[in-house]
Amino acid sequence: MKNVRLSIATVAAMALGAGAAVAADLPAKVYTKAPPAPVVASPWDVAFGASVTNNYVFRGISQSNRNPSASAYFEPRYNITPDLQLYAGVAGNSISFTNRASAEVDVYGGIRPTFGPVAFDFGVWGYLYPGGQCIDGNLTPGTGTITPAGLCGFGANALFNGNAMKKDVSFYEVYGKVTYTFNDMFALGGAVFYSPNFLNFGFDSTYAAVNAKFTAPSNLFGSSGVGAYLSGEYGHQWLGTTDAFYAFTALPDYNTWNVGIGFTYKVFTLDLRYSDSDLSKESCNAITSDFGASYNGAGSYQSKWCGASFIAKLSADVTLSQLK
Repeated sequence: MKNVRLSIATVAAMALGAGAAVAADLPAKVYTKAPPAPVVASPWDVAFGASVTNNYVFRGISQSNRNPSASAYFEPRYNITPDLQLYAGVAGNSISFTNRASAEVDVYGGIRPTFGPVAFDFGVWGYLYPGGQCIDGNLTPGTGTITPAGLCGFGANALFNGNAMKKDVSFYEVYGKVTYTFNDMFALGGAVFYSPNFLNFGFDSTYAAVNAKFTAPSNLFGSSGVGAYLSGEYGHQWLGTTDAFYAFTALPDYNTWNVGIGFTYKVFTLDLRYSDSDLSKESCNAITSDFGASYNGAGSYQSKWCGASFIAKLSADVTLSQLK
């Protein structure tokens, strides 16, 4: 019995010693700070930019008397999801209108849903022309004699060519755009704009266009960081018959197109473009009321604002998310 008790005691002692050795071999518990929370991207962003051009052309018609123009914009954005964005913005352009408006101020807003390679854009765009004056007068063609037309009231301004323009030509359009991106190099799109009172002429108007863009491979200029693209647009503007201020004049529909090449570097873009339309100089004058329209010797006046033109535009565009 003594030998049995001794054996039991010996085994117990050995077990205790082994247990102590195992406990001593375990690493000590190390306390560290909690891992940082994952960074959550803000759904808010802001795009902004500015540009200068030798000629501000809108749908084939110069808005700056074929002179240089400057513009800038500011556009807050809210991404509901990565494929659904709300936006609103304000933009400004320097212009040269017959009614002596001080500038074009644009206010706009809309929604941009994306479904895979197809991107849509729906919104409302307002074109405001503050500081305008009513320009009035009847001209006997070829005589230089101007008589009041009675459209602007007493003391109205008159032009040597007899053209007239309302004080306020502001208007708005609703629009829809779609772009299908085939790959990193090619995209095709279309757009429709509708205004219930285009340029305050007194009639509704629609503009529809198709466009395409080819983006060159990123290594076209090696590792310089310079990119390039080719793009073009073909559009049709439907017009109508004006109100009494413009003597119920039927303004012609017309086609317009442009094609150009662009170069990008970081936030900068240099766009070189040819623009034209099928408007005659006489029809151009009827639409624009060009203050510089010249007499054609056959009873009407011609405007130079609609012919073929070469447009060079340098712009810078950036978003706040790019600056972070």
